[in-house]
Amino acid sequence: MLENKLGITDQIELAKAEEKLSKQRAKELFETGAINDLEVGTFHGLSDIHRYLFGDIYSFAGLVRDVNIAKGNFRFAPVMYLKNALENIDSMPELTYEEIIAKYVEMNIAHPFREGNGRSMRIWLDLILKARLGNVVNWSLVDKEKYLSAMERSPINDLEIRFLLKEVLTDQVADREIYIKGIDTSYFYEGYMEYKTEEL
Repeated sequence: MLENKLGITDQIELAKAEEKLSKQRAKELFETGAINDLEVGTFHGLSDIHRYLFGDIYSFAGLVRDVNIAKGNFRFAPVMYLKNALENIDSMPELTYEEIIAKYVEMNIAHPFREGNGRSMRIWLDLILKARLGNVVNWSLVDKEKYLSAMERSPINDLEIRFLLKEVLTDQVADREIYIKGIDTSYFYEGYMEYKTEEL
């Protein structure tokens, strides 16, 4: 059970509140134009996204985690190496599609936050793709199971995730519907499907 600013002590209640509040913030990020002011391709930019989404809920929003975390059998970067890992990721090139996906995969391995990494990182990835290639991922066309299994295998080989996302790139980078549906899909990957972003 994560300590939170809302004083919620029930896991299910917290999950619902987190989904509702952070989806509202994700929508706001787009509608206010704040998304266009974020630093692209850096941990600083990712940290700002995370703080924007989760700042109402967690005091650790935007801050590098100080605990080791794992998902299933996969252990993300140990805390003692995290600072170096993030510096290395910041310096990775991001000129080609392949370089951008490699950078995304490395950031996923780092998993710098206590919670909310995937949801923040998918926005972060789209900002890099938009800035460098004039594309974003149409996430609503990416199957959950295929995406999760490709990401699970990506530390060994990122070919699968590269292929999966390349198939659904779109040049509709300012399309509100693609963004809103993308947020819902991104949350669905993590098991959050109580609220529709459009209705919040």
